[in-house]
Amino acid sequence: MSNSVDRRAFLAALGALGACAPAEQEPAPAVDALPPIRALTQGPKHHWFGYYDKWEFDPSGRYVLGMEVDFEHRSPTPDDVIRIGMVDTQDDDRWIELGQSSAWGWQQGCMLQWIPGSETDVIWNDRSGDRFISRVLNTQTGETRELPQPIYALGPNGDWAVTTDFRRLNDTRPGYGYAGIPDPNADVLTPDDVGIWKMDLQSGDSELIFSVAQAAAVENPFNDTDGLKHYFNHLLVSPDGERLIFLHRWRFKPDSGKSFGTRMFTVGSDGSDPYVLDPYGRTSHFIWRDPTHVLAWAKHPSHGEKFYLYEDQTETVGVVGPEVMPHNGHCTYLPPDNKWILNDTYPDKDRLQHPYLYEIATEKRVPLAHLYSPPEYTGEWRCDNHPRYSPDGTKVVVDSTHGGEGRQLYLIDISEIVA
Repeated sequence: MSNSVDRRAFLAALGALGACAPAEQEPAPAVDALPPIRALTQGPKHHWFGYYDKWEFDPSGRYVLGMEVDFEHRSPTPDDVIRIGMVDTQDDDRWIELGQSSAWGWQQGCMLQWIPGSETDVIWNDRSGDRFISRVLNTQTGETRELPQPIYALGPNGDWAVTTDFRRLNDTRPGYGYAGIPDPNADVLTPDDVGIWKMDLQSGDSELIFSVAQAAAVENPFNDTDGLKHYFNHLLVSPDGERLIFLHRWRFKPDSGKSFGTRMFTVGSDGSDPYVLDPYGRTSHFIWRDPTHVLAWAKHPSHGEKFYLYEDQTETVGVVGPEVMPHNGHCTYLPPDNKWILNDTYPDKDRLQHPYLYEIATEKRVPLAHLYSPPEYTGEWRCDNHPRYSPDGTKVVVDSTHGGEGRQLYLIDISEIVA
């Protein structure tokens, strides 16, 4: 190519087809080797879903949730409202508006998701006056109700949720909390009235089950956190609802040259029996494989930074796909039998993102697309693919900017791969 501008244009054009040339260490497959991909949403407004560990598809696999906004490339303000909707994939990908939210961020949106066990109900976070709340909507009747706390993750039967303080999260990790309400504990390093709350989704009753102060008090031999500000992020409930996993994090001081440190914790769903599953300070994305095992990108003395499978409440840990999955990504296990890991990558040197499948039995990696991300998508307002699967494990939806219309939702048909 004659110059870098021409190369970017070439990559963007190929990215619109879902098949750009990937990084040098990953030879490019033929275009026809990739599964079909189609845009579910279009510009001029921007659409996305956010995190990879939420239920985006309804139980039938027909409706796909999403959010809509009319700007990009800056932080949300308290006055910025997003629209909530769903795509009918069996009716020309028709956008059906459901509501709106004033409590959202670029990475996880407003925690929009289908409630497990329901064919009709969705939930998302919003702001009401000086409080963050959550709203439940019946998508068939239009009936709505308000709950007094926001939600982060739902129990497997859809009858309760866990959450943390989004005011503190906005202060410590912009892009994950919500603007509009200041953190009353902004100057408190390890508050005892902030942590994980458990809320009943019918009554709205909630209780603080594990505090930041409790986590900070647990021995931390690999990290010096004296004088640092602590918080929680990335809550997720085990498949049987018996335990929770979350990241205990602390912000380093501005002159340290570092941003934050991390420990991966599990606790009982009542806050009992806390256990530090990864103490080494570098845990990133994770997912429950089953009620006793967690897959996570982390740094471990055995292999450095890789994906590892941890057995909860034990020191048993094994590396996963060290040569085939060498980079951090947003990982889930594909239903119905956990034989495949669905994952993605951050942009490589050519600004290409690579959603893919990893077959555990054969250690084979199957590319799903190679998607160009323009350089302006960076930092807090980057657009990660965050791949999410359908209930039957035959379809994947990603957020992507490769089509030239800003962030949009794209559906990838993986039925022939996993058949």
